[in-house]
Amino acid sequence: MDTNEAINTALSVAVQGNDLMELALRFGVNLFVIIIIVRVIYYTRHKNKDFVFTFILFNVINFLICFFLSSAKLKMGFAFGLFAIFSILRYRTVTVPVREMGYFFISVTIGILNALMSSEQYMIQLLLANGIILTLTYILDHRISLKHENFKEIVYERIDLIHPDKREEMLADLNKRTGLGIHRIELLKIDFLKDVALIHGFYFSANNDTPSALHTGDNDDD
Repeated sequence: MDTNEAINTALSVAVQGNDLMELALRFGVNLFVIIIIVRVIYYTRHKNKDFVFTFILFNVINFLICFFLSSAKLKMGFAFGLFAIFSILRYRTVTVPVREMGYFFISVTIGILNALMSSEQYMIQLLLANGIILTLTYILDHRISLKHENFKEIVYERIDLIHPDKREEMLADLNKRTGLGIHRIELLKIDFLKDVALIHGFYFSANNDTPSALHTGDNDDD
């Protein structure tokens, strides 16, 4: 009996040691990948340290939750359920820009992937999956140059030019006065009492110049 107990104890310690090694390895890969994505790829271009904190924290929390609950035989359904929960999660103080939402889903996905991929597939397929996510994120955010169509809200006083037949003349006047290269306009409101019109002037640039709620302080708690 003593021999059997000693063997069982030794096996238990070995299993626990293997679990700790697997946790350390998985967490190390996960932390390395998320730091590269957030600190190197995201922050070097967008310079928003608040989202750096959020992305890394959500990634680590997701990884730990998934890893420690993976033994409950819920792996696939649990992963999709957790992803669905976070997919409807939204901030109540600010509107998260689309780009940051993309990085948010990347951070959640990496945590789930690194925690729930089976051990047999871990060293090859998981490292390959992390590499693909890293490469695509870098290429899409740093190497693909697409023009962004921005807009400016303008209170326009030359109401005589709002007629559709004078659209070219109106665009020329707006470009001369703003220097933005406005190529089209959207008429929002006309006030004949004050002889002004509220318009959106659209122009192309390399960056997104349209302010988000994060910078303007707008929120949707009304």
